[in-house]
Amino acid sequence: MRGPARPVETVVEVDTRAVGTTISPDLFGVFFEDLNYAADGGLYAELVQNRSFEYGSADRSAWHALTAWELLERDGAAGSVTVSTDAPLHPANPHYAVLRTIAARTAGRGAGLRNEGFDGIPVRAGEAYDVSLFARLADGTADRLMARIESRDGSRVHGQAELGPLHDAWERHTAVIVCEATDPDARFTLTVAGVGTVHLDLVSLFPQATFRGRPGGLRADLAQAIADLKPKFVRFPGGCLAHGQGLGNMYRWPETIGPLHERRQQPNIWHYHQSMGLGYYEYFQFCEDIGAKPLPVVPAGVCCQNTEVTGQVGIPQEEMPAYVAEVLALVEWANGPADSPWGALRAAAGHPEPFGLEYLGVGNEDTITDTFRDRFARIHDALRKHHPEITVIGTLGPAPAGEDWEKGWAFARERHVPIVDEHSYKSPRWLLENTRRFETMDRQGPHLYIGEYGSWGNNGRSAIAEAAYMIAMERNGDVVRLASYAPLLAKRDRTQWLPDLIYFDNTHVWPTLNYHVQRMHSVNSGDTALPVTVTGAPQEPPVPESPRRAVRIGTGADTRAEFTDARVASPGGDPAPAPDFTAWNAESGTWVTDGEGGVRQTAGGTDAKLLLPDAVDGPSYAFSVRARKTGGAEGFVLGFAGTSPGSWYQWTLGGSLNRSTWLQRVDDGVQDDLSDRVALPVETGRWYDLRVEVDGLRIRCYRDSELVHDIEDIRPVPEVFAVSAVRDSTAGDVIVKIANATPEPVPVRLRLTSGDADADVLRTTLTISPDATSRFEPAPATPVEDRLTGPVCDIPPHSFTVLRTRGREA
Repeated sequence: MRGPARPVETVVEVDTRAVGTTISPDLFGVFFEDLNYAADGGLYAELVQNRSFEYGSADRSAWHALTAWELLERDGAAGSVTVSTDAPLHPANPHYAVLRTIAARTAGRGAGLRNEGFDGIPVRAGEAYDVSLFARLADGTADRLMARIESRDGSRVHGQAELGPLHDAWERHTAVIVCEATDPDARFTLTVAGVGTVHLDLVSLFPQATFRGRPGGLRADLAQAIADLKPKFVRFPGGCLAHGQGLGNMYRWPETIGPLHERRQQPNIWHYHQSMGLGYYEYFQFCEDIGAKPLPVVPAGVCCQNTEVTGQVGIPQEEMPAYVAEVLALVEWANGPADSPWGALRAAAGHPEPFGLEYLGVGNEDTITDTFRDRFARIHDALRKHHPEITVIGTLGPAPAGEDWEKGWAFARERHVPIVDEHSYKSPRWLLENTRRFETMDRQGPHLYIGEYGSWGNNGRSAIAEAAYMIAMERNGDVVRLASYAPLLAKRDRTQWLPDLIYFDNTHVWPTLNYHVQRMHSVNSGDTALPVTVTGAPQEPPVPESPRRAVRIGTGADTRAEFTDARVASPGGDPAPAPDFTAWNAESGTWVTDGEGGVRQTAGGTDAKLLLPDAVDGPSYAFSVRARKTGGAEGFVLGFAGTSPGSWYQWTLGGSLNRSTWLQRVDDGVQDDLSDRVALPVETGRWYDLRVEVDGLRIRCYRDSELVHDIEDIRPVPEVFAVSAVRDSTAGDVIVKIANATPEPVPVRLRLTSGDADADVLRTTLTISPDATSRFEPAPATPVEDRLTGPVCDIPPHSFTVLRTRGREA
């Protein structure tokens, strides 16, 4: 009796005799931006929040200079605390606390301040913590301070140290507290011994157990998680944070080096605060510590185009020479000798040897306007003239297609920019459909840096799609020079962007499924891409589609609206009224029919959708509705061509805080833009006639009879079984990577032209359920290593596999 037939083998043949194509040695790196509390409260190990009393309403509307601090009055002590800017410690750090003790009966238990930290202060028994602060005695006898680490309610003292004596001029005081208990939610207190007025600034508490033991350094476990990725480079400081919310909010690198109290703090574009404690020096030092190249990004002389009120604005022409000099100074600071003007500052910080800067990004996702072109050209040309050894990286706007992307490419070719930065936050399906897009690139340049990419979801589906897309980058590693997933870090309860690579809280670090994919690629890098022939590769299985299509109406976030006169029509037919709104299904929001054939959405605080399943027969039809916004922040959303619960098209009108209108495709519940964003807001109280015409893959969208979008959505065939092969010349290994995005196991016969694979083949496999997620918990799957004994192995469904073998000599 015969058993079930074994699936036909897929043959992967690697030409190990070929010279191959040299690929970038710096292909896979990481992207750091102070987003999701990645720096203060995250990678930067400072435990005191608002240590310099510089918080304010510009950071967040409810914040002030004493946010995270409170006055302590214990054991009969009485006092007050205010904030002053008279005769500050340094002009860059103008605020300081004024602590007045009116009465103190017990030394060390008088009036003082308590800091809550960043969601608490985590401490461990037996570990040492460095306390430091600047203080001066304004009047009285309050000449000493007691620093303590206490339980949240103050009932238990975990450790303490005395600082002083205090004098009438600013002085820095230090001490060490050895903690006697482990407490994930402790508090830091500072109390005055005696009566009088004390000025305080830059009050700091640091674990001595930082990454590589550097004083005032990085959180050890988070930094180690990044180091374990073996990144070839680290991008810093972003991202949108680099060009900032307005000219005054640009990230200016000279303001982030030198003594901490001389660094200019500022609001974070992501609506919190930047202490600049993790500045350029700490960043370059971290790169050196983990063996990664620095890839700093400076503003291209313009601020973010999404800046409220102003939009993109350029540095005034009369200020550009000084700004260009500032960019050139960065190269000297990083690479110049210790006796050069800027190199001397680096040496004074403790690093006399040059850092070895090779790459410098200029600009981030900038709209390609005349203002941008002018400012970028001046910076680029100065770098090319004075520092031809530096590889300048330009920008292509915020998406891997569209007007800015096309203008960015044309401008980069015109200026002979060696590398351009493309960003692509896309659906898993888009990544699988676009694995061949690099093959037609001009090998002569500009080359590509995929500076921000990630697939929405932090799930198995997104991780395997990213593995396939990275395989495509590796196959084309001669023109795809650099790539970095973004964002890197996200803190629990402080997350502003999803997805992310590493999630954390004060005591835990959770690498994601996507992290494991990144690490498998990075630690298995090669220097030469080898020719690969794949025979019998599986194809995407057909997805059953409903013969009828669903339509939707809805509203954007926190928006109320009413709809009426919904109609559908077959090709060439007259529009017919859609079923009464009582027959539609509410997916979200609060929907109330008005008794006159219309419906209202009345809920606030979220988006809302109303679905009519099986509304239309066939792939060609027209769908129209009248809509009026009655209140809220955004506009309308129309869904159509819905062939399955997770797949449809979506037209957003007045989205992105009522700034833009655009067309998207939704695959597996993940949205991808199909059009550029058009500046068309939605007026409150005005009726709009909205109409969508669908003719197979062609879509036309009309607002009040005016054509807004005309798109033909022709999709490449997704590569659901992606393969690459590289040679690691240093180790003498051949490395084959396989991403299987199909739901079936695939038996693979590996053939090397130098002979069959050695018996000793190391296999690393990450097998993931498509819907498995990983964020604030351990990942549901991790890579598994074993060894093969023959040339045939099963590649599991929904998996990423690395086969590492030493190829025989020809």
